[in-house]
Amino acid sequence: MLNLNSLLVFSENPKALSDFYGKVFGKVPDMVEGGYFGYLVGGTFLGIGPHDQVKGPNPAPERILVNFETTDVKKEFERIKGLGTRVVADPYRMDEARDGLIATFADPDGNYFQLMSPWEKE
Repeated sequence: MLNLNSLLVFSENPKALSDFYGKVFGKVPDMVEGGYFGYLVGGTFLGIGPHDQVKGPNPAPERILVNFETTDVKKEFERIKGLGTRVVADPYRMDEARDGLIATFADPDGNYFQLMSPWEKE
């Protein structure tokens, strides 16, 4: 079985993107090296770095969404919204049969990320 342990996001301005995610996570990067920044978030490492083919905002932010799990979506939503983050979708129920919430934001490069209630296996 495979284990997803990291995700790398490229940016024209990785320092600015790293500064933004540092505010979202409430911490300094766990790794800074050669223009790359990295954060250990839960059990996954989020890397941010430069790429000469990446210019401007993401033209297709719906293509991939990074999900951050939290037991209090509404509270974290308000905190992250208070950072001036662009809201794509206010908290809503993922499924009427479940109590879980989901909310979507866009980072400074236009990439979408979501806050999600913990997913419970049935």
